[in-house]
Amino acid sequence: MLQHRMLSKDEEASAGGEDNEVRREDQEKINRFSRLHQRETVLEERLKGKQKDKEDLEEISTELELADEDELVPYKIGDSFVHLPLTDAQSLLSTSSYEIDEEVSRLEDSLGELREELSQLKAALYARFGKAINLDV
Repeated sequence: MLQHRMLSKDEEASAGGEDNEVRREDQEKINRFSRLHQRETVLEERLKGKQKDKEDLEEISTELELADEDELVPYKIGDSFVHLPLTDAQSLLSTSSYEIDEEVSRLEDSLGELREELSQLKAALYARFGKAINLDV
């Protein structure tokens, strides 16, 4: 029967020896992991923002369904509001919703690809360094 025991700090240090030396290719993987992790954080924030925008547009769309067809509706373009007929406002809103859906989809795809590469790098680095490296962020 195989027994597992914890290694002391000294045993860990001597067990690795030459094998745990950081090679150039290892450092490049570590640097790549760091850059990808930072990019992941930025993309997650952008995705959250776009998802919030999407929710806001859906709420506005629901409110416009209750508006009177003869009414002029204030519609924000840039920093200004323009009064538009209801059908024009709904059309612009639909276009904006479509564009945000596309952007959300692109961000989700980018995040998926990025996370796949992060996973591969993490596996390779843990295989090489074991407990000597901590990539859990």
